[in-house]
Parts: sequence; structure tokens; C-alpha cells
Amino acid sequence: MNLFLDAFWRAVAYCLHPRVIVLSLLPLLLTVALAGGLGYYFWDNTLEWVRGALEASTLVNTVWDWLQSVGAGGLKLALAPLIVIFAVTPILVMLSLLTVALLMTPLLTRLVAARRFPQLERKHGGSFVLSLLWSLGSTGLALIALLVSLPLWLIPPLILVLPPLIWGWLTYRVMAFDALAEHASVEERREIFRRHRGWLLGIGIFCGYLGAAPSMLWASGVLFAAAFVILMPLAIWLYTLIFALSSLWFAHYSLAALQALRAEVDPGAAPPSPGATTIDVQALTLPDEPTANANTTF
Repeated sequence: MNLFLDAFWRAVAYCLHPRVIVLSLLPLLLTVALAGGLGYYFWDNTLEWVRGALEASTLVNTVWDWLQSVGAGGLKLALAPLIVIFAVTPILVMLSLLTVALLMTPLLTRLVAARRFPQLERKHGGSFVLSLLWSLGSTGLALIALLVSLPLWLIPPLILVLPPLIWGWLTYRVMAFDALAEHASVEERREIFRRHRGWLLGIGIFCGYLGAAPSMLWASGVLFAAAFVILMPLAIWLYTLIFALSSLWFAHYSLAALQALRAEVDPGAAPPSPGATTIDVQALTLPDEPTANANTTF
């Protein structure tokens, strides 16, 4: 429990690090860049295609006639651009988030390792290809579990339990693997998964529930179109920040567990690092390490 909470508050504190803040803003910048590039080359043609499809629809023409009869014919000009924007935006956001996600976990793990565990030996128990295969395999198993459990979602309490449990399992499998890929050997990773499976799953489930907050903002953006322009960037930023928190939490927990495991085998394998036990975050000083992690420093 101490390791669980210790890793959590350290992950929260690291979210204030300038590098993490910059990474959390990258999806917004990528989305704007992609939207600008695609709009420059494809906006006019796409808009004409959508307008042609709308004009070819008998139902839409009936609605146009009714809108003109009530003095709202001007909405016809705004509908096609809105359709294009609402159709393309989720795709751009997902591409940006996936791109940053692939880059963020390794970078944040290295940040934690450099500040807390600079002398922790790197045994490179997982390559990029192995990590990709592990992620794809875990995702496939999670999707199968979701499909099999769909009938149980009709039972009101279970719909609040089963999806977070499955996504929490997927999160812990993928993020814990990535956090240990560079430093742990295959045997060490398996042992950590065996010993800490419950706590790692708990981190994954907790982060899964946190991930529901941006979804609520997306829903609000659909219901309140006037605020969509504000809510959409906020939701993107929250998604990335929660992803960063999850990566940092798994990194702190997994690397601390790895150091403790090696200390059991060889007490001299993880000598204490010199320096004060503070986080390099502006205007933030953290207390000393707990006794269980006395050999680690920032």
C-alpha cells in the first residue's frame, strides 16, 4: 500500500514538470497542424462533396423547404461545414493522441529513471517490437472479454464494474510492460507482475475511471454546441494529462518494485543515489522518501 500511494503522489507531482506539461499540449498542436494541412488541400473538395450529397437527398430537401418557410434558410449554408468539422475532428484527435501516446510512455519512464533511479541497471528485457506485439495481444484479449461480457452489461451494477475492470487490466498490462521494458529482464518482469498484479490492476482501474472525465466533456460538447470549441481542446488536454499521470504512476511503481526485487537478491545491486530527495518541479518540495524506498532519490 505504501508503494502504491508513494508512486501516486510522485506521479501527480511530476505532472507539474515542464517537460510533462509540454508533452500534454502536443496533441493540441498536432491537431491544429493536421487540421490546417488537411483544410488547405481538401476543404473545398470535401465541402462540395458533402453539399452535393445533401442536395441529392429528398429528406434533406424537405427539411430545407421547411426551414425556409420559417425564415431559417440560412442554416443550409452552415450545415455542410459543420458536418465536415464534426466528422473529421474525432479522427484528427485520435491520431494525435495515439502519436503522443507512443512517444510519451518511453519519455516519461526515462524521466523517472533519470531522476529517481539513475543507477538502476538496464537489462533491456523488452524491445519495441515485443512491446508492440504485447500491446496488440493484450488489446485483442481485452476486446474478446468485452464482447463476451456484453450480455452482462444489461445488469445495472455490472456495467459500472466490468468495462473499467477490463480496461484497467489492459492498461496495467500495456503500461507496466512499457515501464519495465528497458530496465527489467524477462524474469524480473514476470516476477513483478506475479507479486504486484493486484496493485498494478488497481492503478489501471483507477486511471480508467479518471479517463471518463474527458468523455463527459465530449458529451457536453455535443449537447452544447456553442461551447464545443472550448470543451474539445480541454477534453484533448485532459486525455493527455491523464495518460501522462498513468504512465508516471506505472513508471514510479514498477521501477521502485524492480529496485526492491533486486535488493532482495543482491543488497548491493541498487546503491543509494547522491543528492537531496526533492523533485525538480517549480515551487514544490516533497518530503523524504518513505522507509520502504529509502534507497531512491529524485
